[in-house]
Amino acid sequence: MLQLLFRTLPPASTTQNPTAAAAAAAGLAVQLPIRLARRKSCRAMAAQKEKVWDYPRPPRLEPTSRHLVVKLGDTVIADTTQAYRVLETSHPPTYYLPPADCREQFFTASSKGQTFCEWKGKASYHDVAACGQEAKARVWSYQNPTQPFAAIKGYYSFYASPFTCEVDSEVVQAQPGDFYGGWVTSDVEGPFKGAPGTMRW
Repeated sequence: MLQLLFRTLPPASTTQNPTAAAAAAAGLAVQLPIRLARRKSCRAMAAQKEKVWDYPRPPRLEPTSRHLVVKLGDTVIADTTQAYRVLETSHPPTYYLPPADCREQFFTASSKGQTFCEWKGKASYHDVAACGQEAKARVWSYQNPTQPFAAIKGYYSFYASPFTCEVDSEVVQAQPGDFYGGWVTSDVEGPFKGAPGTMRW
């Protein structure tokens, strides 16, 4: 009889506090979907990352509707959703913004002269000055680009420094080094060309 009594008794934790056991079960039921959702979100973000070593060479030009904003100090220099971006192996994207969406009254021709890109042609440089701040030769454009890049004729591209540049409200990081002008965002994965020792990549 005593053995039968022991066999039919419920577990001690449930007998002592049945509401605690129910609450724990309910909490687990809530937490599991949240944890699974977080894992799925992390996997989705990882899957959406663009790897710059998957970009083509020669580079590809493509339109983008992402919201781009460029500021010098507190002054908005450019604001557009009608830009282009250039994708090239080992480089973060380089964005080209239409002159209609740039405040060209702040631009003057730079004394830097021109540089030559094997893919796009000769680049001209521009200084930007606004509200007591100045960025010398930190903007460039192609006035007579090669045929594959004809769509960005007269468009402006900005070095991420000393400007504050945003892609969909995310402040970008400058491509390593001071030669290339790519914008690094959280959805782009390197390693990136530009740092010391990478110029021959």
